[in-house]
Amino acid sequence: MSKPIVIREYARLTTEQVENTLDLAHVSASAFDWLCELSAQFSRNGARLLQLDGKRALKWDSYVGVLETPCGTRLEIVPKHHEEGDCLQNGRQLLRKLIQRALNLDSRQTSVASIELFDAPLSEWVMAQFLAELDLLVKRGVRFDYQRIEEEQRFLRGQLNVVAQMRQRPGRQHYLQIRHDVFQPDRAENRLLKSALEQVAKSTKDANSWRLANELRSMLGELPASRHIALDFRAWSTDRLMAHYQTMKPWCELILNQQMPLAVSGEWRGMSMLFPMERLFERYVEGWLRGRLEPGARLKAQASRHSLCQHSGSDMFRLQPDLLMEKGAQTWVLDTKWKTLDGGDRANKYGLSQGDFYQLFAYGNKYLGSKGELALIYPRTRRFDRPLPSFDFSPELRLWALPFDLDADTLLVDDEMQLTDCIKVAAAAAVLDQAVIPG
Repeated sequence: MSKPIVIREYARLTTEQVENTLDLAHVSASAFDWLCELSAQFSRNGARLLQLDGKRALKWDSYVGVLETPCGTRLEIVPKHHEEGDCLQNGRQLLRKLIQRALNLDSRQTSVASIELFDAPLSEWVMAQFLAELDLLVKRGVRFDYQRIEEEQRFLRGQLNVVAQMRQRPGRQHYLQIRHDVFQPDRAENRLLKSALEQVAKSTKDANSWRLANELRSMLGELPASRHIALDFRAWSTDRLMAHYQTMKPWCELILNQQMPLAVSGEWRGMSMLFPMERLFERYVEGWLRGRLEPGARLKAQASRHSLCQHSGSDMFRLQPDLLMEKGAQTWVLDTKWKTLDGGDRANKYGLSQGDFYQLFAYGNKYLGSKGELALIYPRTRRFDRPLPSFDFSPELRLWALPFDLDADTLLVDDEMQLTDCIKVAAAAAVLDQAVIPG
């Protein structure tokens, strides 16, 4: 396989011969045609992966991850967040950190060191993390379970199936219809582990991962692979005896395309994982806020208790803010937007969207009773490094545009905001992985 093509969000892909950069790259004609077909499939499902930019160029949208075409072209797409320094390395680190939060993995399950020091494409990092967790699980012991077997034998083992024995045809009374339990590792969780392991062993290009994958394959040779992946995921047990398996489930979902990654439709099933950056950013901010709630405060994601209007006695146009924070009688509505603002460009309204303001105005009327605070949270950049002055819908209803620093894990809040009543405030000299909220 040729060297992966690395780009970032909103880059252009062309069939013309150009020098590859993070914002412009050459792809083969076959890869170009396949990407056009894939984009059409996304469009039919209401999502936009790319858009045509002339006859020989495509413009990527805000999906990140890795994508492999049938002709062997592998695209790695990193976030367009860092403009200075090593954009590729910083982009990879940021993406891994966002995925860690999206999969609900804590620092004990995926160490910060592995995120910062593993200099490889996303797919290799995912496979290395899966293998490390699987190796630990195998050392702790693979879980066996009793399976009920019903069969015909010449000897009695377990229980005699009396009803089946009475229905035995003449001349076969010397055969016994029996049922018994066999203690074996053939259970849903192990079948999924085996399927994911086989996928990793075939896909990895890293020598250490390949060696470990084949060692684990030899240890787990007796395990069958899953024949019905979706059914086996639904059968995944969460009881106390299976607690040491829980760290494996997110990695299996990621590799077998069962969770946030968008599986490529059709016959081709390469090592493809695509994430919408808007959703990754939302999940990261949500997790950050949950870890800093004051006692008595509550945070609800995707609340849907109100609609825009009533029609013929039923709700119409459900209003669903990203985050709803409550403490006592106070409520805050927060919405995340993966978009770059320019805090110094007042003439162009800082890059804000009028549609977003209409949306937040509706949230404020329905969820806050036209009295309180709303916030739009954007990624912090060099041109947007402090909260903007408030936008007042009325003297009692204000909207704030706040920057969230993804490198320092910091939400910058204006001194006038009451949001700090709901979120723990760290000391001014807090380390970067703690909350640092002004005021």
